[in-house]
Amino acid sequence: MEVLKNLNFSGRYSSLALLLAIFGLFHGTVMAEEEPQEMVFPRIEQIVQSPPATGETTPPVAAPTETPTETPTETPSPAETPTTAPPVPAEESRVLVAEVVVQGADRELENLVYNTIRTRPGRSTTRSQLQEDINAVFATGFFADVRAVPQDTPLGVRVTFEVQPNPVFQGVQIQIAPETMDKSILPAGVVEEIFASQYGKTLNLRELQAGVKKINDWYSKNGYDLAQVIGAPQVTPDGRVILVISEGLIEKIQVRYFNVEQEPVKGKTREFIITREMRLKAGDIFNRNTAQQDLQRVFGLGLFEDVRLSFSPGSDPREVIVNVDVVEGNTGSLAAGGGISSNAGLFGTVSYQQRNFGGNNQTLGAEVQLGEREFLFDLSFSDPWIAKDNFRTSYTVNVFRRQSISLVYDGENSSIRTLNDNDSPRIVRTGGGITFVRPLAPDVFTKPKWVVSLGFNYQQVQVQNANGDISPLSAPLNGFGSQQLAFSSSGIDDLLSLNIGAIRDFRDNPLQPTSGSFLRLGLEQTIPVGSGSIFGTRVRGSYSYFIPVRFINSFNLFETDIFKGQQSLAFNVQAGTVLGDLPPYDAFIVGGSNSVRGYAEGEVGSGRSYFQATAEYRFPIVAIIGGALFVDFGTTIGSQGDVPGQPGIVRDLPGIGLGYGLGVRVQSPVGQIRVDFGFNVDGGSRLHFGIGERF
Repeated sequence: MEVLKNLNFSGRYSSLALLLAIFGLFHGTVMAEEEPQEMVFPRIEQIVQSPPATGETTPPVAAPTETPTETPTETPSPAETPTTAPPVPAEESRVLVAEVVVQGADRELENLVYNTIRTRPGRSTTRSQLQEDINAVFATGFFADVRAVPQDTPLGVRVTFEVQPNPVFQGVQIQIAPETMDKSILPAGVVEEIFASQYGKTLNLRELQAGVKKINDWYSKNGYDLAQVIGAPQVTPDGRVILVISEGLIEKIQVRYFNVEQEPVKGKTREFIITREMRLKAGDIFNRNTAQQDLQRVFGLGLFEDVRLSFSPGSDPREVIVNVDVVEGNTGSLAAGGGISSNAGLFGTVSYQQRNFGGNNQTLGAEVQLGEREFLFDLSFSDPWIAKDNFRTSYTVNVFRRQSISLVYDGENSSIRTLNDNDSPRIVRTGGGITFVRPLAPDVFTKPKWVVSLGFNYQQVQVQNANGDISPLSAPLNGFGSQQLAFSSSGIDDLLSLNIGAIRDFRDNPLQPTSGSFLRLGLEQTIPVGSGSIFGTRVRGSYSYFIPVRFINSFNLFETDIFKGQQSLAFNVQAGTVLGDLPPYDAFIVGGSNSVRGYAEGEVGSGRSYFQATAEYRFPIVAIIGGALFVDFGTTIGSQGDVPGQPGIVRDLPGIGLGYGLGVRVQSPVGQIRVDFGFNVDGGSRLHFGIGERF
């Protein structure tokens, strides 16, 4: 047993090696379990080292310390082991392992290595198996370097696993690329939350990689699809980890034009018309949610058949060029027609509209009607956003000559006629005006709480008969004598007015609201000039409120979301009055499809003041069809006698009305079609048609 005295066993498996050695001395061989007998121990010439990292992620590297002469070294990623172990050739040499030793680690990590490797004393091993052990140790994530050093001994090969543990994790430092960026959009609290549990412990590269993934996931969840940790995380000797993040900096935004065949073309729309609708700008971090909202605004211009985003690499590979690819639609229309009527005789009409005039998203419209007894026209120009304006101010200019039969005078049951011709009085308005509209919001992309308007308008109003002659007086009716049809005894009024309006819209959906509110206020001040010298103030307001309800279940036969679950109670109250001078043809009209349903248009009354209230229950029926139950109330508040000529009293209108009924709503390509059947408390009924909800 003198041989045993000279044996030097160290490491966790020394006792097992000793037993195997004794067994070999007594039996003449050292046998490994089910392994070929090995009597000669060939030298393993090369030191087996840590595997190079492979896979999708970039392996962490050691970061430079504060000393300039130190340079970072790569730390292989623990999670990235070779996809397959190298094949073991049949002739690969095997050696018997006498000892396994771990150097460079404390007791806890040493035990981790022993529990991880498959190399055992008393068993044979190969170069491939040692490499697999290195891979396994490295994959634990606790080590920056792992090497296996074989050494011949009289009893076999001693395998020493030399390991270099990672430093104790002290913190994470974020660096943003490119360096021109001031700060990261990643909150410091997010980084702290992800890595705080790892601080003060030996850095585990596997857990570090998981933390990096969580950072990338945070960017993706918040819409920063182009942001990610790039390069290899750098680990400093004192345990700080440096993560370099490219957050998807936009180098520039450019507009590209295509035809329907997706071929590049020269566009008509000026580029700034598109880019000013986008919150994303050069120098911003790309965000998916913001981009989607930008695309909705661009598409909402109504100029394009298709709008989408694509990306091109920037001059700096860490930056991106955002391409707005658009397919322009047809924005112009021209129509002509003609006919014959009792009012105009033989007439012809021509209309033209261009919704992208000059490529500026401006609308130019013209409509001309030329007849035997009249010449009517309406020319308008509107700009939805004045160039270089920071508040999205818009304006509309129009010039017109229009003719209508006022519902103040004309009705189904009783109508006022002109004195000499017994014609329906024609109200002919000739004039023009300009109106400015501005949303009040912190920026042009935020939905405004208020939208205000200011306008100036001039019109000359003439009361004419069917032949186009001035007819200032009415024929006697219902025991009343002749009355003035205009404010001026000449039958011609000049109206110069200043108009101020305000809107507050909190509805969830402007077309089919189910919750929220809508308020509209308006004031019109006429300035005394010209014929009639009219000086009056018209004030009116309207308030709507919507409450979502679930009174019934929807009977949707088709799985669509058009009406599914959209039930609501809708309420509206509105009122108005005129102080001072009031031309009779401009009295408030009560009754009809947009007032009190169940009555003909204007059949409730016409007054200097009015009040209306409506309650509706709106509910789905099937697919694209919905229904409504409604109750309407309206009154002139006893003001019919305060209108010059008292047309409401002359026509024997009640001045107050109550209607109720039911209706259907049908979605169509031209919008929602409204059909209501109403009853009134006077025993009458009426079928009403309209486009869109009443309010």
